[in-house]
Amino acid sequence: MGVNNLTYGADGLALTEQFEGCELTAYQDVKGVWTIGVGHTGADVVPGLTITQAQAQALLANDVSSAVACVNNVVAVPLSQQQFDALVDFVFNVGAGAFETSTLLKNLNAGDFAGTAAQFDVWDHAGPVVVPGLLRRRQAETALFNSGPSGPQNT
Repeated sequence: MGVNNLTYGADGLALTEQFEGCELTAYQDVKGVWTIGVGHTGADVVPGLTITQAQAQALLANDVSSAVACVNNVVAVPLSQQQFDALVDFVFNVGAGAFETSTLLKNLNAGDFAGTAAQFDVWDHAGPVVVPGLLRRRQAETALFNSGPSGPQNT
């Protein structure tokens, strides 16, 4: 279904690293999910786990590759690099499953780029609570999404 075959750009990676930070000792995020490195979660993250900077970068590369594959596979309209990078950061943060069933993706695949951009801020909650850091991240993703040429740009 996907029509893009893009790689994650430097602007997107900088956005991910800015908002995730890098913690070499496992911690619980705002929702209580055990996290380590640059936003890595999963069954391999347990209390007391410590990793090296090199391990954090390897985990990030693997996690980003999953988000890149998701965006390339499920987006049915051509994207600019900025749009792609914003979407990969979004998927990295909210997860592929949430993205695949989102109104954001439905709007995007319908070619409604303005409606897509408006959907980022919907995802600024942890449970019922607006999280200021998530709101700032969604605003940064929206700005990146809107910063490049609008509409289909791939050739």
